[in-house]
Amino acid sequence: MHPLDNIIWLALTTRQAHMAEGREAARRFVPEISVLSAIHAPNEDGWSALARLSRPGDVSAIFLVEPYVPRPGWTTVRTAPLLEMIHDGRRPADAPGNHRPTILELGDADVPEMMALTQLTKPGPFSPRTRQMGTYLGFRINGNLAAMAGERLHVPGYTEISAVCTHPDFAGRGYARILMTEIMQRIYDRGETPFLHVRQGNSRAVGIYQAMGFRERVLLHLAVIRKD
Repeated sequence: MHPLDNIIWLALTTRQAHMAEGREAARRFVPEISVLSAIHAPNEDGWSALARLSRPGDVSAIFLVEPYVPRPGWTTVRTAPLLEMIHDGRRPADAPGNHRPTILELGDADVPEMMALTQLTKPGPFSPRTRQMGTYLGFRINGNLAAMAGERLHVPGYTEISAVCTHPDFAGRGYARILMTEIMQRIYDRGETPFLHVRQGNSRAVGIYQAMGFRERVLLHLAVIRKD
């Protein structure tokens, strides 16, 4: 097995176990932190454990090796093919930007703007306490949050880069790449390797990540489901 196989389960049983709910064949992050959930194996024991862990209306986002097959007791919110990409190991060079704003570390006071930016740009699920999953960096222009990027899943030897997004008013300035580069440098400074997930159909983002040294490791299948 590769260290990034069943990545959400691994995070919830190792470096982020303190954020987990569930102790059987299914685990999930505390809902206020993230809707990411995992089953130990995609079998009846796993799905039954997730059902016991969930209340009606609860949403779970799961990474699967095979496309999701609808199950009784769950409503499918959306599904999508998802590329898991891992960096090739070369430390990133400083991103260009002679006139870039100051990189800021985002905190609790920034959460309302972080949630508004992710709701606008839709880089992936972002909950009120997602910021607690790792370091989040951003740029402010005229006092407003213009771009951000951060860390989400942590497993031994690896950290995921997530929530990479830029307000449409500031697109094309390279802000997201600058923030990603800074986060990658911090990850490498800890002796870890960066990885990320991106929708397979987002060819623009995939191209940018490839240019930065990320390579496809595996095709996963995202399933966002709601308990009936």
